[in-house]
Amino acid sequence: MRLFFSLLLLGIFCGEAQAALPTTVKRELKQAGIPQEAIAVVVQEVATRKSLLSMNAERSMNPASTMKLLTTYAALDLLGPAYTWKTEAYLDGELKDGVLQGNLVLKGYGDPKLTVEQFWLWLAELRARGLRDIRGDLVLDRSYFALPPFDAGAFDNDPVRAYNVGPDALLLNFNTLRLRYAPEGGKLNIVSEPPLDGFRFDNQLVPQANVTCDVWDDGIRVQPGGDSVRFEGGYPAECGEREHSLSVMPHARYVDAVFRALWKNLGGTLHGALREQTVGANAKLFSTHRSEPLSLTIRDINKFSNNVMARQLFLTLGATDQADIERGVQAVESWLHTQRLDFPELVLENGAGLSRQERISAAHMAQLLQHANAHPLSAEFQASLPILGVDGSVKKRLKESPAASHAHLKTGTLTGVKTIAGYVKSRGGREWVVVFFINHANAQRGQAAQDALIEWVQQR
Repeated sequence: MRLFFSLLLLGIFCGEAQAALPTTVKRELKQAGIPQEAIAVVVQEVATRKSLLSMNAERSMNPASTMKLLTTYAALDLLGPAYTWKTEAYLDGELKDGVLQGNLVLKGYGDPKLTVEQFWLWLAELRARGLRDIRGDLVLDRSYFALPPFDAGAFDNDPVRAYNVGPDALLLNFNTLRLRYAPEGGKLNIVSEPPLDGFRFDNQLVPQANVTCDVWDDGIRVQPGGDSVRFEGGYPAECGEREHSLSVMPHARYVDAVFRALWKNLGGTLHGALREQTVGANAKLFSTHRSEPLSLTIRDINKFSNNVMARQLFLTLGATDQADIERGVQAVESWLHTQRLDFPELVLENGAGLSRQERISAAHMAQLLQHANAHPLSAEFQASLPILGVDGSVKKRLKESPAASHAHLKTGTLTGVKTIAGYVKSRGGREWVVVFFINHANAQRGQAAQDALIEWVQQR
């Protein structure tokens, strides 16, 4: 009898027996042509160690952008939610009666979100402090990041895409242009934001018929070159106005072009050229811009899966007097060790998941989410994740499902990779950690299987 009660109590504390892969998930995988050997799944109730569902959980897999969960959680713990980045302006010369006889030096420290709006406000502050006429050069100090040359086309041979922008100590507005294509009277206008000084758009686009508007930009070819960018191909005018963000300029040239346009708009003048060098010993600090806090930054990173912001944050984690990739990797690995999180299969390259090398197992991703849930800042972390059917990268998923608004999930997508990881609240009020990795040639067809698992968990 005593043995019977011991076994009964053991069953109570261990919770439910491990379930098999739901029939709906199996069906969707079969229809997508994805074998079960190509997936890894973990479902655990929050604050428990036993898995309700576990398949291939220990396998090392490419997590795509769900790797941002590790980067942002480590940052939240190491840096704190109130952490901010600085960007400095120095005067290398004498300022008198609004005239600087010398150079204006801008030094960056890796701010992930120095937007054009914030930049304009900062430049307006420089004007308010008495700077009007710069008789020397605009000097950019980008030395805080010690990085090798970056090839934006190396990942997928599409260097103008915003997701391929590389990190930079003086990153401005994600180094992108928001381009709006506006058909009007048989012509196609291209409207660019932010304004650029000394940069030209060569619009050679022609009307294109019989194009599905879901792929409206497939016929557009973008060819940057020097101080101009040429647009060739066709645009479907029947699709109306559309917009996307592209990166068509090197970082330093972009900062220069935006600075000159905004400075001119503010009534300032700049006589000199663009130069790059470190802050000189005789330069005097004139103004310091502070970024938004980390708590808001990680929301942009996770909700919208912003790769360059994640890269900036990853580099910041290892920064002392300077930041580089190796220090970022060491910082995360050291942090995991102090948290007693042993992930031997972990491979880090940039902390953003835009990588063919990065690896983690579904079991350890689930363990990370469990650890984050027990952290004092768990609310900040979970609030950074997209809300199913509501916002971010899962805004359009399961909008009409009972599961909508009942899950915070980070997604990841690469060619051959489709992943989700996060938290799902069931209709019974229990909260579950859910991880579902797919690494297969047909991974892009696996969303329905992932959605079926989310609904299965939510209906428990």
